[in-house]
Amino acid sequence: MNFLAHIYLSFDNDEITIGNFIADSIRGNKFKHLPKNIQKGITLHRHIDTFTDAHKTVRKSTKKLHENYGHYSGVIVDIFYDHFLAKNWSKYSDTPLDIFVDNFYDLLEDNFPILPDNTKHMMPYMIADNWILSYASLAGISKVLDGMNRRTKNKSKMNFAIIDLKEHYDEFEKEFTSFFEELTTFAKQKYISLLEEA
Repeated sequence: MNFLAHIYLSFDNDEITIGNFIADSIRGNKFKHLPKNIQKGITLHRHIDTFTDAHKTVRKSTKKLHENYGHYSGVIVDIFYDHFLAKNWSKYSDTPLDIFVDNFYDLLEDNFPILPDNTKHMMPYMIADNWILSYASLAGISKVLDGMNRRTKNKSKMNFAIIDLKEHYDEFEKEFTSFFEELTTFAKQKYISLLEEA
């Protein structure tokens, strides 16, 4: 899953949210210096990714993209799914998306000293262009895909995936909706069991 899903699946726990967000920047077990609940957020992120990558519905989504985008298909589906989460946000949260996102940016700024260097580097761009809020629109997703393609030096051709999203929009949305219900249940159980650990 992409940024918004990981933040949402931290269940309004600030330290879990930080860990869940920075996890992709942490290699192996190089996080033992961080506060316990941030460590648990990193672990939760990894459980979410493992569950997602193995899920049959996610694989159904990636299969539609595999011919054109190969191993980038999973990354693209993560972005598509964040679009559907943002677009349908009111079904999942009572807090309006713009307020939820602003609160998250405030949380990042409050915890800036402990963030990994590449997160610190990315943060100003993320906030200035309001990446997460932009997921709700197709124009925003198109911009995100363009940026991802540039980062792969145009090898991924991910900028063209907006065409695939529009072509199979209803299918992708149904797949997201059914998968995300299962993922939320799974993540909540993992979250509770992690918090119960010493």
